[in-house]
Amino acid sequence: MVAPGRRAAMFFRAVLGVRQLGPDAARGWVTGLFSLLDCQRRCVSCFAGAAFSGPRLASASRRYGQSSALDRFLGLSQPDSSLTSHPPAVSIHRDEQDLLLVHRPDMPENPRVLRVVLLGAPNAGKSTLSNQLLGRKVFPVSKKVHTTRCQALGIITEKEAQVILLDTPGLISPVKQKRHHLELSLLEDPWKSMESADMVVVLVDVSDKWTRNQLSPQVLQCLTQFSQVPSILVMNKVDCLKQKSILLELTAALTEGVVNGKKLKMREAVRSQAGAHRPGPAAKGPNTQSVGGPQKIGWPHFQEIFMLSALSQEDVKILKQYLLAQARPGPWEFHSGVLTSQTPEEICANTIREKLLEHLPQEIPYNVQQRTVVWEEGPSGELVIEQKLLVPKESHVKILIGPKGHLISQIAQEVGRDLMDIFLCDVRLRLSVKLLK
Repeated sequence: MVAPGRRAAMFFRAVLGVRQLGPDAARGWVTGLFSLLDCQRRCVSCFAGAAFSGPRLASASRRYGQSSALDRFLGLSQPDSSLTSHPPAVSIHRDEQDLLLVHRPDMPENPRVLRVVLLGAPNAGKSTLSNQLLGRKVFPVSKKVHTTRCQALGIITEKEAQVILLDTPGLISPVKQKRHHLELSLLEDPWKSMESADMVVVLVDVSDKWTRNQLSPQVLQCLTQFSQVPSILVMNKVDCLKQKSILLELTAALTEGVVNGKKLKMREAVRSQAGAHRPGPAAKGPNTQSVGGPQKIGWPHFQEIFMLSALSQEDVKILKQYLLAQARPGPWEFHSGVLTSQTPEEICANTIREKLLEHLPQEIPYNVQQRTVVWEEGPSGELVIEQKLLVPKESHVKILIGPKGHLISQIAQEVGRDLMDIFLCDVRLRLSVKLLK
């Protein structure tokens, strides 16, 4: 087993290209860089919780596994030409992740890049689709709305092309933001993302019969304001439809019968939509204007339509290849070993929050505050995490712990498994519940 100090020396010597240094010289380089990065590691005397073991592979960054982000950064691995089957892992240390993010991209001779914004109503499946496109689950997913609370980046790098995914919160109206006391980021982030977008992917949940017949007023407003940005329509969860013929009607409504400048040959379907799906007053947002005519429900400027299930790797692969093909000549923004711009602590917090949303009823999970008290690398290279969950009511404490502690234990186990796949290392996690004072 490599000692932590020696492992750090190996890491920074490789980063700086230092060769043939003795232990004292190497230690000097490491000390200086740790001071520069203000890297401080906390230690704890004891912990308890669920442990999850993954394969330990012999490499300089053994805790990340084969073809990890750090190995590629150091040039210690030789990944094949396709990165789709082995997406890079995320470093468990923020300083190493930050260093990788600012490192000069390892671009090929003819690099291409595409910034893609995913838009849609809450719970349309944007984060699920993003995770499938990336090949690793780095964004939280749950059946409850507003799981994604702020903008996050995911990076797909394959051969000469780099696609940057901006997974945004579901578009909501200012009325809903105020009514439910939601963060302003849920209103602002999607619009900020559009300013730098090369393409927009509009996601519609076709399994939701209440919302599938029209694009939300907020999505339409966003598309109208940024009409110069190319857009495509992704009709998600088609596997949930028993009658596939409904897809024709939905396509006619959501595109106004026009795709890529050409009218669709679905005259009967278009006619059937003429009076059947006019939204009522409840569907009008505060920023949507109606001037005497029928309410706009679709967007006639989509370049392509994709009908898929975000849970199907084969379906998503077709969309992924399309996005890679749309990448334009230009410099990469990230090193090929970068999978996401999130810090490891953010990924952990979001993963725990995802499980809270899944397991806790009604509004309880939205009132839980998270506080990380331990984050360190254990003696065998495992990631040791301890987090406190703070709740405002005594009754919430009992609900979250569950009978005989079963619920909090189950949440810890599920989080640990997900984190092990993200960081490609062993994870030891402890969750405790406290009353917020």
